[in-house]
Amino acid sequence: MSGTTRTSADLDVRRRRILFRAWHRGIREMDLILGRFADAHIGDMSEAEVDEFEHLIDAPDHDVFAWISGERPVPEAYDTPVYRRVKAFHTHGAPIHV
Repeated sequence: MSGTTRTSADLDVRRRRILFRAWHRGIREMDLILGRFADAHIGDMSEAEVDEFEHLIDAPDHDVFAWISGERPVPEAYDTPVYRRVKAFHTHGAPIHV
């Protein structure tokens, strides 16, 4: 089971492939981080944003997780507007379950 809540029927082949890859990372935490972001945004990303997201999902899971969690600084090559959107998508200023 992938966890995706989005249909890929309205997506082009490239976006379908990226959506699949975002949900099949290798570690479940990254499935949830990148997959949920892709569910929410893959359909309305520009081609340049898709390029940036694809570059991000090419990076090793442990590296991306360390960047998102703030454990390690983000290398300049990955510190893109799309990376910052992914990080903001998963940043909560208050408890999410109250």
